[in-house]
Amino acid sequence: MSHNNTDDKLVRMANQIATFFHSQPEDVRVDGVATHINKFWEPRMRQRFFEMIDGGIGGFLPLVIAAAEKIKRPESRAKGIGLGADAARGAPGGQGAIAGESLSEPSVPEQRV
Repeated sequence: MSHNNTDDKLVRMANQIATFFHSQPEDVRVDGVATHINKFWEPRMRQRFFEMIDGGIGGFLPLVIAAAEKIKRPESRAKGIGLGADAARGAPGGQGAIAGESLSEPSVPEQRV
């Protein structure tokens, strides 16, 4: 798995979220994991998550890895605000829909038709 207790906890938590969403319809699984992590994980947790993902530190379930592209990267002070996917990842403080957050209250995303 990973090399320290905090990393192990992050992997375990992310995998528990993925395990829950695995019971949901396939078309909401990735968005569900990403929405949950965006809503409930503080920026330091998401920062370490991306350090682990980017560094290839293992143990994450495939669903967690698939959701990573939709999880907001905490803003780096050196970077400006981008557009599109960059805006969702680097939005300041993750506040509101402009920051790429879901407007729906439930953690399970609405199904797209």
